[in-house]
Amino acid sequence: MLKALRNLEAAFLVGVEGTTEIWLVRHADAYQHGEDEPDPGLSPAGREQAARLAERVKRGPVTAVHASPARRAVETAQHLDKDARVDPRLTEMTFEIVDGTFNFTESPAEVIARMSAAIDEIAAEHPGGRVIVVSHAGSITNYLGHVMRLEPGQLRLLPHFTSVSVVRALDDRRMVGALNDTAHLE
Repeated sequence: MLKALRNLEAAFLVGVEGTTEIWLVRHADAYQHGEDEPDPGLSPAGREQAARLAERVKRGPVTAVHASPARRAVETAQHLDKDARVDPRLTEMTFEIVDGTFNFTESPAEVIARMSAAIDEIAAEHPGGRVIVVSHAGSITNYLGHVMRLEPGQLRLLPHFTSVSVVRALDDRRMVGALNDTAHLE
């Protein structure tokens, strides 16, 4: 039984040497200002969320922090590491708002391609490490669905602000280890 359990864990990259753990984090809240700003900074609630995430992150070693260039993502990442690296491939899906509805102008395939390229490069750069990637709900959800081999739109998940979803990476293998974890906000 124990051998079978260890084999199952290894199949999901649990405890496998050289596996990179990538924390996909949705940026903290930036929308409680009540302003309709194209690139808002964090709200007071968002700064509190980012501070709680930073306390959680202190508990374990982090190799690097990467962020989307959006101000809300950079500010979230800087709570974790003042030297966070900015990568434009980690940005949100492009969209326009029409009559209060999001109309996405970038296809899921395009989002998956750029997110996969960024994550693959990050994983290769930090083998065996823990890396935090601060991004956005749509981009994270599309990438996670891809890793789980779901068709776009099948993962019915809206990541909460500063939620942590974990992807384990080794060579060309990717496994999801956690979804939308917000324990640090409790």
